[in-house]
Amino acid sequence: MRRTQVLVAGGGPVGLAAAVELGRRGVECLVVEPRATVSHARPRCKTVNVRTMEHLRRWGLADRLRDRAPLPRGFSTDVVFCTSLVGRELSRFTGVLGLAAQGGRFPEVGQQAPQYVLEELLREVVLGLDTVTVALGSRVSGLVQDADGVTVRLDDAESVRADHVLGCDGPRSAVRGLVGADYVGEHALRPNFGMVFRAPGLAERVPHGPAVQYWTVNPQAPALLGPLDPAAGTWWVITFGVDRATGERDGAALIDAAVGSPTDAEVLSTDPWTARMQLVDRARVGRVFLAGDAAHLNPPFGGHGLNTGIGDAVDLGWKLAAVLQGWGGPGLLDSYEAERRPVQDRVVKAASENMRTLSGDLVADDLEADTPAGDAARRLAHQRIQDMKSAEFHALDLVLDVGVAGSPVVADGAGDRLPHAWLPDGRSLYDVLGAGFTLLTPPGFASGSLVDAFARRGVPLATAPLPSGDEALLVRPDQHVAWRGGHPPADPLSLVERVTG
Repeated sequence: MRRTQVLVAGGGPVGLAAAVELGRRGVECLVVEPRATVSHARPRCKTVNVRTMEHLRRWGLADRLRDRAPLPRGFSTDVVFCTSLVGRELSRFTGVLGLAAQGGRFPEVGQQAPQYVLEELLREVVLGLDTVTVALGSRVSGLVQDADGVTVRLDDAESVRADHVLGCDGPRSAVRGLVGADYVGEHALRPNFGMVFRAPGLAERVPHGPAVQYWTVNPQAPALLGPLDPAAGTWWVITFGVDRATGERDGAALIDAAVGSPTDAEVLSTDPWTARMQLVDRARVGRVFLAGDAAHLNPPFGGHGLNTGIGDAVDLGWKLAAVLQGWGGPGLLDSYEAERRPVQDRVVKAASENMRTLSGDLVADDLEADTPAGDAARRLAHQRIQDMKSAEFHALDLVLDVGVAGSPVVADGAGDRLPHAWLPDGRSLYDVLGAGFTLLTPPGFASGSLVDAFARRGVPLATAPLPSGDEALLVRPDQHVAWRGGHPPADPLSLVERVTG
């Protein structure tokens, strides 16, 4: 029987991110993934947000992703609402989705990239880690837990013994079913139909300039579309309220209506879907954990789904590594649901709110009329769009300021993401953090007792000076503040035991 410390079911971006987090920490992993190759047919997620880019920076991968992204860095930070791609502009948002720098608030801006680009990069990285094995063409078909581990059966009749299992195998998760967990929540009532199409020269016909998204507001094709790969002349589009049969029959006509003129588009792939707003009733069953789409589903509006899953993977990764390496206690694993469930719930609610107003809900008479009535209709549309959609495109508080306050493994008054700063030498404060805990200290802080306490418990701790402020910050491996104080704690060992579970 094959033996591994962690079996990761699902080799999509979330499962691969978990394997990167674990594998770089020296934990043996087996990633079980049925797909031999990464498909380019459906781009799925297209926004790699600021928080995910911070994790990629920590792994040394941020620039590698940007270099591979079909939309180059600085391509655009705009979203445009228009009657059609070649029609009247109704409204515009600039600096969207974390694509523009905001002083020193974060070290990495977001990046527009189709999901398959991120997935291929993470797969390459995982295949290069000595600690990780990838079993392509396999999937989990059974599992049995006991006090010491999990015996997993794969569909090729092989059995694997693991200390822990991560179910990162998507909305149809076999692992979720095998442990008896269920989604709780709702389905949207309206279907949607996605397509990828090729239309060389289309970008040059758009009078609105480059944008990462164009929302088309017209009764024939209320839609959302954007450039996928300008060099290849490919685009993605979501037509709202269109079912599979209609989309497959009228796909080319829907593209023409969204564009606003004949395009001679070649449809390369289709993707019918209906939004779901669901959370799993339990994300941990013994030694088995659920992450990503296996644990939560939300509408895509705002670009949060994959990024929330990456956050799950990071949270689980460092905590499992700590436990398996002997310096983390059982409370760390108990904290997974306590920390991630509120984040997942908030994202589902925010994405659901974003879905309340789509292109079809903004259609009105006279939007293209070259008359006073048309001017009035466009002014009203602009105001409605700004009022109803701003939160969708300017959601950095949701991305960056969702901490883990109240977690059982952080001290009172802590849990927020470490505030970012640029150091005098040009480095990011995040770049001086260690792989384990890091104690950042202001001038004159007597850190000896804390350093000794971490050493006595065998917990990895790096130290670095804090460029400003009068409080010391104890930072976790995931860049959340576990403790803060102007003086060392009265009982340093108790603090170490708390933050390590």
